Amino acid sequence: MYLPTHRVFPWLAGLLVGMAGQLTAPAKAEVYVGSQVPRGLQISLEQIDHAPFDKLLKEYVDQAGFVNYAGWKRSAADGRVLDQYLAALSRGNPDLPASPKAAKAFWINAYNAVTIKGILREYPTTSIRNHTAKLFGYNIWDDLLLHVGDQAYSLRQIENDILRKTGDFRIHYAIVCASIGCPKLRNEAYTAERLDQQLATNAKEFFAKRSNFRYDANSQTFYLSSIQSWYASDFGRNQSAQLRAIAPYLPSRAAQQAAKSGRGSLSYLDYDWGLNDQATANRSRTRR
Repeated sequence: MYLPTHRVFPWLAGLLVGMAGQLTAPAKAEVYVGSQVPRGLQISLEQIDHAPFDKLLKEYVDQAGFVNYAGWKRSAADGRVLDQYLAALSRGNPDLPASPKAAKAFWINAYNAVTIKGILREYPTTSIRNHTAKLFGYNIWDDLLLHVGDQAYSLRQIENDILRKTGDFRIHYAIVCASIGCPKLRNEAYTAERLDQQLATNAKEFFAKRSNFRYDANSQTFYLSSIQSWYASDFGRNQSAQLRAIAPYLPSRAAQQAAKSGRGSLSYLDYDWGLNDQATANRSRTRR
């Protein structure tokens, strides 16, 4: 492109000013789900009905925890059911009395439902990491926000500011970031009545997968998911405490006994950020 000499510098100056504006004041990319509910219509987290989410999970999630995102996205009716469930979550008021188990079940379901909603917005996609901008633009963990009571919560806030603060490390086997390396997504919603059983089952199933855990008795080495490294402090103040915490959920007696002793070396396995998509899983099975 040819530019007359007397116009080059004004044009360049304008371009640089525009670029500086973009760098110093990037547009926010926040997306809100659920709805803003007047305080007078808010209810205890214990009163939220998770049955609609339970029905959706039974319809679209298989026993291995893979999601039929394509089918879910094709169904406008079930897309609306998910939106209605998110709006129902918005009626919850965390400041009103609720049992710890009911509150924990609420926030686990909320995390998983919001994540599914976020993936359905982007689908088809191959990984949640495709939607986690580091500097500018949309980051699904920070910019997809659920109205609950008088606030809006990001996925990162639900995980770090609420669920991790419960002191129950088993939440890491329940919240699912739509990745194969995550614990499997249960095809049922969490409930206060069954929460302990659900979390214990999740932990045992997680460690039963060789991609998440292995124990080498000869070298006394525990091969653990990267989750155990990223959130190590949630499992105990030091390595021995962390091993003792997971011991009851390990798949073999030898691994359990070694972990109970608190001795052994740790090595962390690669994390699979591929989407927990039934379509991808089915193609992989076909190729075998």
